[in-house]
Amino acid sequence: MPIFLHLCLENNVSPLKETAFDNLFRLYYRPLCMYAARYLRDADAVEDIVQGAFVAYWEKTGSGKEPDAPKSYLYRIVHNRCIDALRKGGQDATIDLEHLKEDVPDEETVDCSFIWARLWTAIDRLPTKRREILLLSKRDGLSYAEIAQKMGISENTVHNQLAKALQTLRDGADQVFFKIFLW
Repeated sequence: MPIFLHLCLENNVSPLKETAFDNLFRLYYRPLCMYAARYLRDADAVEDIVQGAFVAYWEKTGSGKEPDAPKSYLYRIVHNRCIDALRKGGQDATIDLEHLKEDVPDEETVDCSFIWARLWTAIDRLPTKRREILLLSKRDGLSYAEIAQKMGISENTVHNQLAKALQTLRDGADQVFFKIFLW
């Protein structure tokens, strides 16, 4: 059960506030994870940070102090918590701490996290084998022959499934989104 639902049940929250928070969570959760993943390699730490940001937002709105710009507020919390995680030194960072302090979440960075979130959502919707072939090819850089051997299928099947996966992504994406993936 998502953390926000626990918060709603524990605090007897009105359905209207619950729905608004649910919508906010659905809209920003994955993009915030993509943003945090730019700095931290530990997926569990990324999810903890993002969930913690939503808890902080929930607590702030519960005290009657609704942020003027929820998106900016959430990105700032995630940004600051990434800095905190890097300071503790327990995280395997993808970027140095000094750069992160200077790198505030601007509109371009936020937009990019939304694009990557849309991409991964589209990839997650592909049929299992097709998704696996796509990731082995594009993410892992394996050749058709390597994928075919690994999955016990023909190279022709790899070619066809990869073409179908890319067509599905192309059909459901704008050109910028699709070109980022092929890059």
